[in-house]
Amino acid sequence: MSWLQRNRVLVPIDFSEESFAALKPAREFVKDSSQLYVLHVLSHLHPAEPGVVWEAIDDETRKKHVQEALRERLKDSEFQGVQISVLVGDPSSKIIDYAQEINADLIVIPSHGRTGLSRFFLGSVAERVVRFAHCPVVVLRK
Repeated sequence: MSWLQRNRVLVPIDFSEESFAALKPAREFVKDSSQLYVLHVLSHLHPAEPGVVWEAIDDETRKKHVQEALRERLKDSEFQGVQISVLVGDPSSKIIDYAQEINADLIVIPSHGRTGLSRFFLGSVAERVVRFAHCPVVVLRK
């Protein structure tokens, strides 16, 4: 066993190509893909959204659809057994809390590389995860 081997590696997915590309390097840190944890964080629904008002959509339905989409995207044999979770809330907080909950050994997260005003207004999820995570974090740049 290599000193780089980890028991639980968390990869937050936001459905960008960068986040899916982070799965390959993350896969190299674990013995098999069942030790790889994929997390997607949905934003809260606004109470005035038509789907909420008409009771056509709720958080459980959204979570189910995202899990199905992730399972479809990760159907390759190298990702069989990947642990998929979907949560609702603030992305950086949920990533940090989930990593603590599963006792992750490593978080592999992509950085979108925003700078200037876009970074100021949008913030940096990767930066907050690096600052507050209980375990090492690998940030992948474009």
